[in-house]
Amino acid sequence: MSAQEVVFGFGAHSGIDDGPELLHLVHQADRDGLDIFSLSDHPYLGERLDAYASLGFLLGRTQRISGFANVTNLPTRPAPMLARTVTSLSALSGGRVVLGMGAGGLWDRISDMGVPRLSPAAAVEAFEEAIVLVKKLSGGGPPVTYRGRHYEVNEIEPSPVAAPPVWTGSVGPKSLAATGRVADGWIPGHAADWLSERYRTSRPVIDEAAAAAGRDPREIRTVFNLPGRITDRPLPATRDRDGRWIGGSADQWVEELTGAVLEHGASGFTLFSPGGGTQDVGSLGRWATEIAPAVREAIAKENG
Repeated sequence: MSAQEVVFGFGAHSGIDDGPELLHLVHQADRDGLDIFSLSDHPYLGERLDAYASLGFLLGRTQRISGFANVTNLPTRPAPMLARTVTSLSALSGGRVVLGMGAGGLWDRISDMGVPRLSPAAAVEAFEEAIVLVKKLSGGGPPVTYRGRHYEVNEIEPSPVAAPPVWTGSVGPKSLAATGRVADGWIPGHAADWLSERYRTSRPVIDEAAAAAGRDPREIRTVFNLPGRITDRPLPATRDRDGRWIGGSADQWVEELTGAVLEHGASGFTLFSPGGGTQDVGSLGRWATEIAPAVREAIAKENG
């Protein structure tokens, strides 16, 4: 995926019994030209497949599509080991991996795994340190010694493989600022879209922090988790009374997403079902073969 390419993907929940269906969906998405698939990462739920074991298996059975955890449950996956995991996945898959990162949300369950509970401020500090450390432990170079408040490594040889792009699920202002300083993309929380108040107030925090760190804010993607129905006929309204996107016909999706890219700077969309789960196979096929190509064509035409 190039820095400016608009990406289209889908999100899936990975239950223990869902393996064959998940493999079928990812195979179909790979064949139909989608760019990415995402899996949730909740290691404290026994009925779920492990996100990173699943990513490795699925990337090994596909040719083009990239995969990522949306987003990695960082407190249960220490940064030095996470660096080894994602650079290995990248090496084995030909670079088809993104590192989704979160500071940790469900701390009651996270602490049930034996992980020390962090305050919100400390969790954000650890999150930013982790992104920095993953990047230091990637891309070759001399052995790394790092002394942070939450991570410490001594003379650890980095992987020769470059770090994958890092997309965060930041929500609060401190986490958003960390995204601006050190990450490559942002996934707005709570399925917030480009017309939401959450997006309008959050994205400037990222941009200001990026600029203060000497970075170009335009290089930080916004990739939206986007639930919605794909209908045969146009809907009278594509948004509910609260302004949230609910879906519509393929043409309505194309119009909305093209505007999101051209007018609001969107650079990616991850499709979920209206309830936030995995889309049905028919809708996923229409997303890949009707909507995504039409949006790409409209963007190319507009950009000349």
